[in-house]
Amino acid sequence: PDSFAESWPVFMFHDPIAFLYYEYLDDWAEHVLLGLIDGKVVVRGLTVAFSMERDGRGGLPEGGWDTVVRWGHFDRLAGVPSTHVSALEVVIDPAFKGEGFSTPMVEAMTRNVDRLGFKELVAPVRPSRKHLFPRVPMEEYVARTRDDGLPEDPWMRVHARLGAETVSVCPTSMTITGTIAQWTDWTGVSFDRSGDIEVPGALVPIHVDVSQNHAVYVEPNVWMRHSW
Repeated sequence: PDSFAESWPVFMFHDPIAFLYYEYLDDWAEHVLLGLIDGKVVVRGLTVAFSMERDGRGGLPEGGWDTVVRWGHFDRLAGVPSTHVSALEVVIDPAFKGEGFSTPMVEAMTRNVDRLGFKELVAPVRPSRKHLFPRVPMEEYVARTRDDGLPEDPWMRVHARLGAETVSVCPTSMTITGTIAQWTDWTGVSFDRSGDIEVPGALVPIHVDVSQNHAVYVEPNVWMRHSW
């Protein structure tokens, strides 16, 4: 639904790697989960299958979201058997946020992954409150815990309560580039100087080079793993 678009900063829709998944969504039908109320989709969960073993990959990539989308796309085209499944997205209609749909969707994703024959669900988690602390290194942010030992970040906490372990930071999970004019359009920010500049919704500052007329955003995420 178009209403889901409101859940993300506009610049998030300009990751060029996303095309490799969303434009071929019919090929991933068994990885698409929808939650409905009275026939209306209120929550969506997406996953992608890929091989961890092809070409000596051998571990969760530092490239996070972008890398598993790319791996999944080309593995599917090449007919390479999948060894793992990664979550890509859990998005809730803004009108229904705060009503507890995120936890049952993650639970449904793990059940679906189990049904498909896998024993792990990994996720390049985008911490939901990191954008409030863009200058704090991701490693420091993810180490923050509450008195009960659970992550301070709400989205990480959802995963942790369901048994997920925090594995590592993926520092280059998404890369989004654009001209100064494009970034101004996406963020509403006027860029009159070069440097690392904070923009609304970004987990870290974007790097702006006015003289070269471009800005680059490299988003870190956090690998978490559900195993059973």
